[in-house]
Amino acid sequence: MSLMVDPFLLLILSSPSGAGKTTLTRKLQDRFPAVRFSVSHTTRKPRPNEVDGKDYHFVTRDQFDELVGRDAFVEWAEVHGNCYGTSRAEIERARSEPGVAGMIFDIDYQGARQIRAKIPDVVSVFILPPSMIELERRLRGRGSESEEILQRRFQAAIDEIEHYGFFDYLVVNDDVETAFKHLEGVVLAERSRRTRRAELAERLLRAGKL
Repeated sequence: MSLMVDPFLLLILSSPSGAGKTTLTRKLQDRFPAVRFSVSHTTRKPRPNEVDGKDYHFVTRDQFDELVGRDAFVEWAEVHGNCYGTSRAEIERARSEPGVAGMIFDIDYQGARQIRAKIPDVVSVFILPPSMIELERRLRGRGSESEEILQRRFQAAIDEIEHYGFFDYLVVNDDVETAFKHLEGVVLAERSRRTRRAELAERLLRAGKL
């Protein structure tokens, strides 16, 4: 009987808007279906196509504040008047569920810092654009935002990139397929890290001594 089990991996993906993180996250989930996407709590109203419990856990501000008071979140923040948070229960459910081998967190550097303070073995990846010119081109290519909002996003991107040193890995998204191979390599390498495979090695040793 095989003793091989994929170790549980907590993976943070962060990037400035327009760097292609959403596309890479979807490809990563297709490649590693046992790695679940973390569903955050939020106080903002659901959009027309969003489903409670799938896209977000939608709660009132009072409910959110009560969860904060119970230290129920590993990270949370208020953004543009709405609160967002990642619950400890979400992670524990994934850890205990058969067949689930990890979680992906789509959060910024502030949330990443909070999670790392509480879960030291979390792995963090920052997605970089190949250039600021290309980043601006991608933002403009959306065609759905005013010039004021676009410039605000561009300045926010600079602020995000300034915190690149906090992350374990940097993946440059010049070409999506190449960037995905690098991201896939991070997951495969982290699964093979000694600290994650030590339990398997010890089980093999115990089995060999019987």
